[in-house]
Amino acid sequence: MPTDNHPDTKQALLNLIATLSFRLGDFTLASGQKSDYYIDCRTTTLHAEGGRLSGLLLYKLIRRHFPLAEAVGGLTMGADPLVSNTASASAWRPALRAAFQEMMEYPEKLEGTGFQGIGTWDDNYPTHPIHGFLVRKAEKTHGTGRRLEGFHKLGAHVVIVDDVCTTGGSTIAAIEATRESGMNVIGVLCLVDREQGGRANIEAAAPHAPFISLFTATDVRTAHIALNKST
Repeated sequence: MPTDNHPDTKQALLNLIATLSFRLGDFTLASGQKSDYYIDCRTTTLHAEGGRLSGLLLYKLIRRHFPLAEAVGGLTMGADPLVSNTASASAWRPALRAAFQEMMEYPEKLEGTGFQGIGTWDDNYPTHPIHGFLVRKAEKTHGTGRRLEGFHKLGAHVVIVDDVCTTGGSTIAAIEATRESGMNVIGVLCLVDREQGGRANIEAAAPHAPFISLFTATDVRTAHIALNKST
């Protein structure tokens, strides 16, 4: 299986989205716009392997571009599996590093396993965990009445994530609620950018929080067509 720094990891996730989440047809989007295709990333992010890969890749982006981030969050429910899998990926990393170091100390244990020559551990990332929080679409009317669930610390640097970005409305809602809670949004990550104005809207709403998408809708459509031709 691909690991978080394996060149096949991103392609594997793209292929899953193209296979599980992409559909051609006549659709009306949440924004009200008409489209000849639909991308439901939840069928991928709630898939065991799709969730693992999305968490690893988002965690890698956070560590590369936003190393000061203490938490990752987003608007329920599209962001829910992304938040959970990214937080879990950050927690697993120290254990994987320890296992890697043990294998390097006893190379004879790798003989015949297929892991010979796997290289060196990438130590460019800080090792502190990335916690998670979820943003409700509205404040709950019972209990604490909070809109954010999970991690919360005044002044904390956090990253907002979303699965599909069309006009950016859900992402902006999460950004605004997170700011209102007293946390500092330093970056925005999206699994698939539909290239329909969302990026510009998000960048206007959060000019100091760089927007990064793993894939575009064009990437997914191209992969979908290529995979169908090969079957």
